[in-house]
Amino acid sequence: MILVGAKDLEVLRFATNDKRDEQLMQLELKEIIEALLFAAERPLTTKEIRQILAEASDEENPAVAESFRNVREAQVAAALEELKIETDTAQHSFQVVEIAGGWRMVSRAEYAPWLKKLLDEARPHRLSQPSLETLSIIALRQPISRADIAAIRGVEVDGVIKTLLERDLITIVGRSDVPGKPLLYGTTQRFLEHFGLRSVDDMPKAAELRLQAAALKTAEEKTQHSNTPTPQSADEGQTTTAPQQD
Repeated sequence: MILVGAKDLEVLRFATNDKRDEQLMQLELKEIIEALLFAAERPLTTKEIRQILAEASDEENPAVAESFRNVREAQVAAALEELKIETDTAQHSFQVVEIAGGWRMVSRAEYAPWLKKLLDEARPHRLSQPSLETLSIIALRQPISRADIAAIRGVEVDGVIKTLLERDLITIVGRSDVPGKPLLYGTTQRFLEHFGLRSVDDMPKAAELRLQAAALKTAEEKTQHSNTPTPQSADEGQTTTAPQQD
């Protein structure tokens, strides 16, 4: 039986604490960021991460938290890129991706069948086909009025608009300059997060659809212009036409 005196116990306690402090000091920036992304329920921007590092505190080991308080945003961005490469190279079931202007840890697409079962995506909160169609129109032609959305879809969209507003997928972004000044709608940050997009331009074939939308708008304007009545002669009351140019 080995007897350990109080002095020996005190030395052992300090030695253990010193070892723990040394391990904490060896924490890498990317490991802290990985923990933040793992715990976060939404994408975190480099600015938000830098602010967390600047404001974090540790009563037991204040020097550890203080050592990361002066980290620059550029260092955070570099650590994120390194973390992204590491997760891709190691082929984990998760990856670090850039979404909606921030960074998030997400599962890989190949694990979707099991995750769908876990999360039960057949629940009522799933977006309906009319909601998805309306949301696509808003995303590609925003800002857009309710009347224009209804004209494109060919059906009333009041109920769908209400649902999308309640889900925080769209928001009111202003009013149109046309008579009546109807409300204009656009997508939200939540929309980007929901579909895992960095921006609206990441939508499938967004560029092509934008060109089609622009062409459609031009055609509509030409049609409206051609249907506008031309002024009549005061003497004859007949419609006058502009002379054609060669």
